[in-house]
Amino acid sequence: MYIYLYLNIFTILFPLLLSFDRKVHFFKSWPYLFPAIAVNAAAFIFWDVQFTKAGVWGFNPEYLTGIYLFNLPLEEVLFFITVPYACVFIYDVLNAYITKDLLQPYAKAIALTLIVVLPLIAIFNVEKWYTSITFMLLALLHLLHLRYYGTKYLGRFYLAYLVHLVPFLLVNGVLTYLPVVWYNNAYNLGLRIVSIPVEDTMYSMLMLLLTISVYEGLRQRQVVKQYEPLAV
Repeated sequence: MYIYLYLNIFTILFPLLLSFDRKVHFFKSWPYLFPAIAVNAAAFIFWDVQFTKAGVWGFNPEYLTGIYLFNLPLEEVLFFITVPYACVFIYDVLNAYITKDLLQPYAKAIALTLIVVLPLIAIFNVEKWYTSITFMLLALLHLLHLRYYGTKYLGRFYLAYLVHLVPFLLVNGVLTYLPVVWYNNAYNLGLRIVSIPVEDTMYSMLMLLLTISVYEGLRQRQVVKQYEPLAV
């Protein structure tokens, strides 16, 4: 049973089909999206290879096709393409259909709270690699995002993150319940949302924030180029 492959197809199918929606025109953002996904995939695949080798997590061959890339199941590699695509699609759809930036007034407070709290949890759980590395990287990425963009995109990012938790819980719930992906509790807090390690919520935020930061950076750069005065 190729459950993991089917989940990847399910994840990207509707966002891909709806990319030609007349109001969102998501396909027009592909020149910025695909490089952002490539950056995200390169970083997370490297991380994944190391954690799989160390036994932090692993995969149940019963639910895989048996094809491997970089010593990872093909489905795991596809995960770092399908999930960011779907998440940025959610982000752009919300931006198109909800004109008011609802969480902007709270964005800085949320970011600063994460920047303070996550490293503290990481420091007190330094031997739990999944917890400490994920939480520390998410705090550092927030610092970098604030440094380069301020809170310009964060309000909308947090809204997209909250909405993405619905499909995230469904897909990740299947992955961890069967399990398709297993976790070594020696490397995490042992706290679960049903079958999902609580760290996965921060891991997903990290993946989404990295992709959107690069995505918005590329879009912003293109806008600047368009309005640069012609050289004399």
